[in-house]
Amino acid sequence: MFPAIPDLWRTMTVSRHPLVPALAALALAAGALVAAAPADAAPPAAAGASTASDVFVAPSGDDDASGDARHPVRTLQRAQSLVRQRDAHLSGDLTVHLASGTYRQSAPLTLDARDSGSNGHKVVWQGTGSTVISGGRQVTGWHQVPGRPGLWSAKAPHDLTDTRQLYVDGVRADRAAGEVPVTLTRTDTGYTASSDTLARWPDIAGAEFVYTSGEALWNVQRDGLGQWTQPRCDIASASGTTVTMVQPCWDNSNKRVEFPDIPGRTVSMVGPGSLTNGGHATYIENARELLDTPGEWYLDRAARTVYYMPRKGEDLHHADVEAPVLEKLVDGRGTTAAPVHDIAFRGMQFSYATWLTPSSPEGFSEIQAGYTISGATGYATEGLCGFVEGGACPFGAWTKEPGNVAVSHGRNIEFSGDAFVHLGAAGLELGDGTQDAQVRGNVFTDISGNGVEIGGVGDALPTDDADVTRGVQVTDNHLYALPREFTGGVPIVNGYTQHDLISHNQIDHVGYSGISMGWGGWPDKIGAPATPNDSHDNTVSDNLITDYMQGLDDGGGIYTQGLTGTSMADGEKVTGNVIHSQFGLGKSVYTDNGCTYETVSGNVLYGASYSNVASRHTDYRDDLGNNDPTLVSGNWWEQGDADSDNKGLVTQGNHIIASPADAPADVVAAAGLEPAYRGLLDERFGAVSVPAAPTRVGTSTGAGGTLLVTFNPVWADGGSPVTGYQVQAVDAAGHVAATTTVPAADFSASALVTLTGLTDGVPYRVTVTALNSHGSSAPSLPSAALAPIAGSVLPAAPTGVKLRAQATAGTVAWTPPTAVGDSHVIGYRIVLTDAAGTSRTVEVAGRDALVTQPSAKGMFRVVGGLTPGTAYTVSVAAVTGSGTGPAATGKGTTPAA
Repeated sequence: MFPAIPDLWRTMTVSRHPLVPALAALALAAGALVAAAPADAAPPAAAGASTASDVFVAPSGDDDASGDARHPVRTLQRAQSLVRQRDAHLSGDLTVHLASGTYRQSAPLTLDARDSGSNGHKVVWQGTGSTVISGGRQVTGWHQVPGRPGLWSAKAPHDLTDTRQLYVDGVRADRAAGEVPVTLTRTDTGYTASSDTLARWPDIAGAEFVYTSGEALWNVQRDGLGQWTQPRCDIASASGTTVTMVQPCWDNSNKRVEFPDIPGRTVSMVGPGSLTNGGHATYIENARELLDTPGEWYLDRAARTVYYMPRKGEDLHHADVEAPVLEKLVDGRGTTAAPVHDIAFRGMQFSYATWLTPSSPEGFSEIQAGYTISGATGYATEGLCGFVEGGACPFGAWTKEPGNVAVSHGRNIEFSGDAFVHLGAAGLELGDGTQDAQVRGNVFTDISGNGVEIGGVGDALPTDDADVTRGVQVTDNHLYALPREFTGGVPIVNGYTQHDLISHNQIDHVGYSGISMGWGGWPDKIGAPATPNDSHDNTVSDNLITDYMQGLDDGGGIYTQGLTGTSMADGEKVTGNVIHSQFGLGKSVYTDNGCTYETVSGNVLYGASYSNVASRHTDYRDDLGNNDPTLVSGNWWEQGDADSDNKGLVTQGNHIIASPADAPADVVAAAGLEPAYRGLLDERFGAVSVPAAPTRVGTSTGAGGTLLVTFNPVWADGGSPVTGYQVQAVDAAGHVAATTTVPAADFSASALVTLTGLTDGVPYRVTVTALNSHGSSAPSLPSAALAPIAGSVLPAAPTGVKLRAQATAGTVAWTPPTAVGDSHVIGYRIVLTDAAGTSRTVEVAGRDALVTQPSAKGMFRVVGGLTPGTAYTVSVAAVTGSGTGPAATGKGTTPAA
């Protein structure tokens, strides 16, 4: 016996069965659609039985139809119009039932107060879990380009005039990119090039220079506007050797005003006044001449032609190739006087939207966390209130990255059981005036910039309660493999808000920080107080954050800056989080400039490069010389700081852990997605493909005929875990001189690969590819050229060796040596000796061992298995490619048990 049509529909929707779209009409005719999310997740309640006021929509519907179950309409805009006719006197929720399939939007679904629920009931836009709201256009009619093996082209769809992304079977393609083919010297308007190569590219206008930053490390080029940034500016034109950059992006990235009496200190107090490294561009992107690697694409806007080099296994005759056209999919435009309210989006996938501002003269002049400086005089005035004449208020009010799905001045808005995937800006923006919103049980991945943005920083002290952002709950979401384009993006960015709860999310494999809270604390760099704001009573709790800061540096698992409240009672609470496996230099919990009244308690923190909880900052709200009031208590960590009250910075009752197993099992188990939502971890979108390419490849000399190699790993694995990395050295003639493959787990432990069999005195450049079950990524950009030497000069000794001991474990801390000989630090050797003369040796490796020395940051490692009540001598020696240097010593005693 066949099941009833609604039951059959329910079964096939949950399983994402390929026949779901074909049964849509039958299911609609039989009754209400049933909401579905991952089978073992607990999304919001299903829509249930339909009511007479409900509206039904299907991709095969007809906008001239009535919109009932038997006669669905086709577009979201027609459904919206029917909702407006029906929701004035709701006696229950009004549900817009969206059948499975793709809804290609010609314009955003723009909502205002007229689209709100009423009488305490919601308007629920209910998808099936296979309902896709798309701003993309299919690109079809592919054919091979004559004379260019491996290159295909197709005519652009009629309304595709520009885009920054292309997707093949749900896999993000790579915008054509490569090394800058000339040497550039910065000028007031751009560059002087070493040859006219760029001028001979017919489509040079619109090509984009990308400036990747990061901490100082070996011979890695360090560009950008601070270790946490990756700005971008387009080329306006090239004539002969003159390269002119677009304005105002160029000025905003190179003329940021500085204090006349504080050399080198920008008035923004965030990063340098101009692009570092002489304006060196890390690479160039978006030109047809750069198409040389499978997976790359280019849109010739003048010829209205899309070019693509298929990856292995891709068949463009049958592939679904999507080019995003819209910049907004949903745009909720509430106002102070007329908020949009009581609306829910459930069971949707929001996909294929772009963001074109970075391709405009504005470019992407980044300052932090996706915020940019914009406008013709942005470099001189934007966000500089109180410090320059005409400075816009409040201080720090820079330009926020927009969301492809956005709501401002929304009340009781809900996004549950949705997926924000294949997007070109931020995923979801809940702007100023958002109150009592829920973001629960969603997936955020394959997003160019930030994941979720809450509130803003443009109105630090709103005078109207309707403009306050508060009561936003972001819970039980999985955010991973992002950002994909603007590497300084953050999965969750929370501005000036009140009573927000960010809890039980899993954030993993991300390019920079995991969660960013607050704003406006930078004035403490010049001895001034943080920008007053209305934030208070925000909580960040029970999140699992792992494999973060994979691309950039100077961030944290949870990063906070500025005033978080008015007292310790209502300041920010960071509790119960488990944060580990940080790659870039930073902190597990980062209390940055002006971070005041934060409590960091009961967290499990390990595997950080530099610090678990830091940093100390002076409280400049008065002249007492105190530190910003902060409580760091009851954490399980490796940092090992002793209990103290350092002028308001209170550290007490923390526990040193020698391994993750030392942390309380209940705290670890409670962090991240709650059990009912853990099915989200199995959700994947698009075909399995090769990983993204590694970045920031650096080399150092080892023993004779040897190069040491480090690089930033991959955080977008193509849907299959990275199994290893292949490292290859090439000489100046292009001959491969050495190749080796290292398992991903080995690189994770050491951040180091050794290439042998090279010739001393011969310079080599090194590239790295990432491997997974599907194949090999595109190669990284090559390292700077370096010749091996037979090193003999050893490093100096570290300094400041200490043992911060608890009963059975101790943190060994030290400062790296300033002189490293003719190589670089790649590790340390710790020798621990008790009073009886019994010694043991601990070898220290990892990315922090490599990066803390050139950046002059401290190091620490935990040694377990100590005996209570015992005096120990500890020695630490630096290890480089030339050998092990002299040791420095310190002493410590474990307390009695």
